[in-house]
Amino acid sequence: MSTLNIAICQIDIAFGQPEQNEAKIRESFAKLALQETKPDIVLFPELWNTGYDLTRLDEIADEEGQRTKALMGELASKHGLYIIAGSIAEKKADGIYNTTFVFAPDGQVTHEYRKAHLFRLMDEEKFLVPGQSLVGCTIDEMPALVQICYDIRFPESIRSGALAGAEVLFVSAEWPHPRLAHWRQLLIARAIENQMYVVACNRAGNDPKNTFCGHSLIIDPWGEIVAEAGEAEEIITGTIDRALVADVRSRIPIFADRRTDLYDLNR
Repeated sequence: MSTLNIAICQIDIAFGQPEQNEAKIRESFAKLALQETKPDIVLFPELWNTGYDLTRLDEIADEEGQRTKALMGELASKHGLYIIAGSIAEKKADGIYNTTFVFAPDGQVTHEYRKAHLFRLMDEEKFLVPGQSLVGCTIDEMPALVQICYDIRFPESIRSGALAGAEVLFVSAEWPHPRLAHWRQLLIARAIENQMYVVACNRAGNDPKNTFCGHSLIIDPWGEIVAEAGEAEEIITGTIDRALVADVRSRIPIFADRRTDLYDLNR
C-alpha cells in the first residue's frame, strides 16, 4: 500500500503493574474500534508493561516476552493490523532488555529490536542489557526502522537505517519534562535530515520520579507535523504516504551528495 493509516496510543502507565497495563492496552483497542477510520498500524510507548520500576524488574519483567506476544498477537490478529508494541521489560537468560516487538496482522512477531543506547539519567545501564542490532524491518512492504527513546539522540543509528532504505522511523518513548523541546526538535530534525516519516509515541502521566511530556507526533519527510498529541492520554491518527518520501528524496538528493570520502558512520 502506498498510504497507511497510523494510530498512536499515548497512554499513562501504572508503575510496576503489568496486569493493570495490559488492561490499558485492551482499553486502547476498544477505543480504536470506535474510530471511523481503521488503522493499518498502531504504536505504543516505551516500557508500557512496567514503567521505570527498574529495581523490581527481576520480579515483574516479561519472561522472553511471552505475555506480550500472547496479548499483542491476539489483538493484531483480531483487528487485522500491524502493532509496533511499544517496548517492554523483557527478561532473558543473560539479563533484562528494553525490547520492541512488531506484530503482523496474522499475530506473528516479524521483528524484534532491543534498545541500543541506555539512558544513564534514569539508571537504565544499572538494570538493563543494551541491544546489539540496528537491523530495519518491513511493515506492509514499507521499509522501516524501530528505535526507542534515547536512541533519537544518536543520528548515526537512524541515518544508517535511512541508508538501508527505511522510509519511516517508529519511536516509542518515556520522555520526561523538562526536555519537551528536545523531544520535538530532535524528531523533526530526524525527519528532515533523513527525508522520512517519523511516528513517535511518548507516554502520558507521572511516575515517582518523573512527569512525562506526551506530545506524540507524526512528522512528514519535509519536517511538517501531521498530528500531535497534548500531554494527557490521547489517541492521535494520521496517514503516511510512501510516494511523498520518494518525492522529497528526488527533490533534494542528500544521499547521493554525501561526502563519504570525508566521513563515514564507522569513525
